[in-house]
Amino acid sequence: MLPTSNVTQDYLKAIYSAVEWGGPAMSVSALASRMGVSASTASETVRRLAEEGLVHHERYGGISLTGPGRRAALKMVRRHRLIETLLVEHLGYAWDEVHDEAEVLEHAVSDLLIERVDALLGHPVRDPHGDPIPSGDGEVSVPQARPLAETPAGEGGRVVRISDAEPQVLRHLGDVGVRLDAEVTVVETRPYVGTTLFTVTQPGESQGQEVELGDPAVAAVWVTR
Repeated sequence: MLPTSNVTQDYLKAIYSAVEWGGPAMSVSALASRMGVSASTASETVRRLAEEGLVHHERYGGISLTGPGRRAALKMVRRHRLIETLLVEHLGYAWDEVHDEAEVLEHAVSDLLIERVDALLGHPVRDPHGDPIPSGDGEVSVPQARPLAETPAGEGGRVVRISDAEPQVLRHLGDVGVRLDAEVTVVETRPYVGTTLFTVTQPGESQGQEVELGDPAVAAVWVTR
């Protein structure tokens, strides 16, 4: 059963998303920053979620989801990512325009509508940014990947995820050809200017192009190990 409170739904989704790609469990202060509320408000909400059996939280420790909390979070993640995919594939949205729309719509749609959207889209397994879409029964498979920022010179991989946290970063990456399934190889890191030089090769092409990216753009990209 999905909690009816939009606030609860948003908190559970945020707690899940923090660790999905290998990040640390959220602290109360990090969650407060993510949700745009005071630390006291976040702390009180986490206390309520713990009382409802949706999260575990030890004093001064990270916040983790219980079984029911994880199932509810995955339902919300599924809604959000299917809606983003629908907006891009059928309604003409760019990939940097869909996050905020999906944040609103995910609370309003019914389970039936989501299943119809899933069928219309052909049961996609990832959204426009590469984040995996959980199945209707809560199964989810996150690709083996590492942040591009942790990839040494001479190595690289296929782009499998690009964070949608900053729309302007998404627009820039799309403009220079850093998209899902492109092959990216690190040529040279330039810490003295905060940039990295890459070669980027599109699927089906043999010739890559050189692209220089600033640290915020590099931090948004995950590639296969």
